Amino acid sequence: MDIVSALRTFLRVVETGSFSAAAHDLDVTQPAVSRQVAALEGHFNTRLLHRTTSGLSLTAEGERMLPMAMKILEAVEELGDAAGPEGAMASGKVRLSVPAPLGLYLSDRLGDLLAAHPKLSVELMFREQSSDMIEERLDLEVRLGSVADSSLVCRRIGWTTAFLVASPAYLARRSPPRTPKDIKDHECLCYSRAGDACSWSFSNGSEDISVRISPRLTACSAVAIHRAALAGAGLAVLSHIIAVPDIAAGRLIPVMNDFQPTRLPIYVVYPSRRNIPLRVKTVLDFLTDAIGQDPSMSASGADRRWEG
Repeated sequence: MDIVSALRTFLRVVETGSFSAAAHDLDVTQPAVSRQVAALEGHFNTRLLHRTTSGLSLTAEGERMLPMAMKILEAVEELGDAAGPEGAMASGKVRLSVPAPLGLYLSDRLGDLLAAHPKLSVELMFREQSSDMIEERLDLEVRLGSVADSSLVCRRIGWTTAFLVASPAYLARRSPPRTPKDIKDHECLCYSRAGDACSWSFSNGSEDISVRISPRLTACSAVAIHRAALAGAGLAVLSHIIAVPDIAAGRLIPVMNDFQPTRLPIYVVYPSRRNIPLRVKTVLDFLTDAIGQDPSMSASGADRRWEG
């Protein structure tokens, strides 16, 4: 038995949740996948998967083996990268988790990355909250603000830029706020990340000012809050990625220019390990370059008044 191949098949079955889906991804027959998993179970003399009519699930032994199998396959990839010729091609799938606004920004640019690396594929997941990277088998995740998990490798790759905005229709009904204390008198639309929807933070260049709010609408999707703001439902703090086109077109108006939303560091995190596979490094470099090309994410941003 080729144990590396069997481990790779086992991992793909777990990732896809079925033998048939794994067979499709691996370009083999379903019986071949079943034989490899059965051979792996026979080799270790233990059952790794529960097979029922409703689907597959890991046994307790399978749960224990999964992270070790991942480490073995990562080590094999690293060995291949080290032993391969200079200029070896990145290949395989990279699972990347990002906040929705950044995901939209990257979606416009991922085509160039994939064209340059024909054997590379990317599974892009929009997540507004931090994930359990090991359990969810993520290769990379972009997080905004401080990263509390010290077990992860953490690299700062940029800074957020956001605007407090409202539609012309809303501002026709309500006078725009001039200072953070005025916000309490307004309808607020809150993009909630990890339960932080009850306060907004602003900076006047010398200090950060936090404002407690009572949101009329809370959503865990920045895209949903963006649409509600366009419809005139209230004030919203939106990333420049989704707000700037509408500001330029007059569909949204930035307010309170002397107090801009506080910038947050943008980190990319990945499970701690000495080396990373070429496929992951390739996407990591792409992330760093893509964010560095946007002045609103790479510059110091000391003065971010809208000058459309």
